[in-house]
Amino acid sequence: MESIRITVEPGVCGFSCQVEAWQENKHKATIEISGSQCKMIQKMGENLKEITLSDIFTPHTRNPVFKAAEQAGCHLTCSVPVAVLKAAEVAMELALPRKACINFVQHDKKDST
Repeated sequence: MESIRITVEPGVCGFSCQVEAWQENKHKATIEISGSQCKMIQKMGENLKEITLSDIFTPHTRNPVFKAAEQAGCHLTCSVPVAVLKAAEVAMELALPRKACINFVQHDKKDST
């Protein structure tokens, strides 16, 4: 299988990156995070080289991806850890590669009444 590549535009920080995943076998994917100027994402990438099938289903509080993000000092709402899990999920053929995004729509609170 070819590698899966996700471009992440995390928001106001402006530190975009690429997450790439390759299927090693049915139960493991290799992960590479590149292109970020964020020191925390760089550290997370250094400490996170593979994701297993069980990691995909491990709850947030014990998940190795979220633990690596926490240990690297990533902001709680950083979207990169979720992108890493999504890339691994697709690489292991557990999901289809579909666009995912968070878009903010501003509105005046007075107009909503």
